[in-house]
Amino acid sequence: MSRTRVDSRACAALLVLFSPLALAVETANSDLHAGHAAPQPVVAEALQLEAAVIKGEQVPLGATAVSLQALRSLSPATSDTASLLRGVPGVSLNGAGGISSLPVIRGLADDRLRIKVDGMDLVSSCPNHMNPALSYIDPSNLGKLQVFAGITPVSVGGDSIGGTIIADSAKPEFAAPGAASINKGEVGAFLRSNNDARGGNFSATHANDVFNIRYAGSYSKANNYMAGDDFKDSTSTGQLGNGSPLDEVASTAYETENHDLSMALKLGEDLLELKLGYQHVPQELFANQRMDMTDNTQERINLRYLSQFDWGDLETQVYHEKVEHEMNFGPDKRFWYGMQSMIPGSTDTRPCSPLSPTCAAGMPMESEGKTLGASVKASIDLSERDLLRVGGEYQRYRLNDFWPASGGGMWPNTFENIKDGERDRIGLFGEWERQLNPAWLTLLGVRYEHVASDADEVHGYGHAGGGQLVEAAAFNASDRSQNDNNWDLTALAHYSHDANLDIEFGVARKVRSPNLYERYTWSSWPMAATMNNFVGDGNGYVGDVDLKPEAAHIASATFDWHSVDRRHELKVTPFYTRVNDYIDAVSLPGKTIVPDQFNVLQYANQSARIYGVDVAGRMPLASNALGQWGFTGLVNYSNGKNRDSGDELYNIMPLNTTLALTQELGGWSNSLEMVSVQSKNHGSEVRNEIQTAGYTLFNLRLSHSWDKVRLDFGVENLADKFYHQPTGGAYTAQGRTMSMNGIEWGVAVPGMGRSFYTGVNVAF
Repeated sequence: MSRTRVDSRACAALLVLFSPLALAVETANSDLHAGHAAPQPVVAEALQLEAAVIKGEQVPLGATAVSLQALRSLSPATSDTASLLRGVPGVSLNGAGGISSLPVIRGLADDRLRIKVDGMDLVSSCPNHMNPALSYIDPSNLGKLQVFAGITPVSVGGDSIGGTIIADSAKPEFAAPGAASINKGEVGAFLRSNNDARGGNFSATHANDVFNIRYAGSYSKANNYMAGDDFKDSTSTGQLGNGSPLDEVASTAYETENHDLSMALKLGEDLLELKLGYQHVPQELFANQRMDMTDNTQERINLRYLSQFDWGDLETQVYHEKVEHEMNFGPDKRFWYGMQSMIPGSTDTRPCSPLSPTCAAGMPMESEGKTLGASVKASIDLSERDLLRVGGEYQRYRLNDFWPASGGGMWPNTFENIKDGERDRIGLFGEWERQLNPAWLTLLGVRYEHVASDADEVHGYGHAGGGQLVEAAAFNASDRSQNDNNWDLTALAHYSHDANLDIEFGVARKVRSPNLYERYTWSSWPMAATMNNFVGDGNGYVGDVDLKPEAAHIASATFDWHSVDRRHELKVTPFYTRVNDYIDAVSLPGKTIVPDQFNVLQYANQSARIYGVDVAGRMPLASNALGQWGFTGLVNYSNGKNRDSGDELYNIMPLNTTLALTQELGGWSNSLEMVSVQSKNHGSEVRNEIQTAGYTLFNLRLSHSWDKVRLDFGVENLADKFYHQPTGGAYTAQGRTMSMNGIEWGVAVPGMGRSFYTGVNVAF
């Protein structure tokens, strides 16, 4: 059945549901002119935030929390946990796989952010970062999602310069002493029309007054999605007659399953908690990478102990994670086309056949990552006004990234991309929070980290293609052992001027050491270099053992105007970040950048600056028989530049605005959202960044909650608008992906066209 027919039937069915909202909007407009009073509205679910003004466990100083209501509302619309951050000021997303987009905080992304999942620092074990930390927790299992943008308290920072994201599953709950045991659960399911996405979640809890056990599982599967219009012909993007529709965005399908088992034991006032996790992704295709993820298995164990004392509390945690990751060509990459000419010694440029002795039977790539982590953190009540946080953290990471030989032209060796990679971190911090008086709250912190990295000697395949023997010998002769001593400093203050104005401001110095792929990938052979690419721009990348850590100096201030009851809010946050030894890309020694095509680049330390402003606000509009009406708005702007070359920084999100009209009536919670993004007319020249046109999208969301049941309906991209993702990278989803020029350069990854979704969750 075609997508058009599915959308038409879904549209007819959902119009019946949406017509009351349209009528309500028209009636509310009439009431607005009549000057009706407006009680507190509910903020649009995609933008619903909680702001921190005093110290507290749930929303600390400097943090923004996505509300639980927003998490539940958006879960049926996405299987990508990172996308739940779309309404947080200063946050955007770099496109990747269907469950693996990379969050960006004020122009800084990926490993420049510290992302903690249930207190664990997880590392992406993939040369394309296909398995980022947030991909390991399903949206349906989230209990808390917080963002520290830019200036981050040292107690939650470290080895990052852009900010911190904290994602936690639900906290354990216990029955009251002497009360009956808690036995409950939840089951849910969802459907999305555009890419035939379907899935579900299940959780069950048993608890008495001292013991809790909970299981949570989820499953999601989707086909390739469709753009809002045709964007290719039979040959323009290397499709070469594979028969897929011209509006199909290839290599975007995925399938994933998650299982989590947690147990908690109350020991007086203390808590002992054990969490076991397992994820299996049998397939996740990537439209902006040369390869696809053909299997990913993660196993993790997480043990935490919380102790309460008269002087404060102590948290001790230890965790272990093991990842086995495999990549190869998915069904849309059309590997057999053009690969024969890439095999050393072959001059045959005809399309490959599996029977040809010079053809490679795919290109398997494997990564094995192991992480062992531990932390000890104490919060000490020095006085009624003073709180001291101190702690230490340890992370031991090991990585093997190897590519088994494929076809007679590569044997007998395995290509060793990173062999016995090591990255060990030891961190110590101290942080003093003081309530000077009712108007002033201050936070001062210092953090030291020692980061040691190393890797063993490597070799390429069994041939000398691309100068592998020479480059491997040079790498093996280098001093690969690196030790960094990094210092972070943070100073934050919150000032309550009066009942209508709060100001939060601060400065920070934050340092991040290079990751293993930035330091230890060694081959400039295009076939190998294009496999090492975090950003999805189609280029190839080579590491540099001698890279220095990035050191960011950040200043920002938030002006928060609001009514006494906070029904009206306007927050404006200007910021400035300067990064010394910023790890950017340069041309290879002796090479020049060729415009309008993909190139092989090398990581290098340079200098960068990013400035911008985030604006967020909300206000009530009306209250009448049709419910409570409200309005929310969000504006993000970042400008990033390389101070050495004058070039633009890559993947900076253009000026974007999100506006939403919200309605609350009984159990109904509805919103109509407009997302507008300006064109990207400038980009990174060294990366030949693809320019994109501006666009405006509309999203409609409706939900109804009963005592035990929640129903969600919605339409993403209501007008079926065609657009290219400004931070989605280059479209390398089809064709001769191994050749630098085997696919058409200059096509950005299109966004998804109109998609209807519905979800139901039933508690029992």
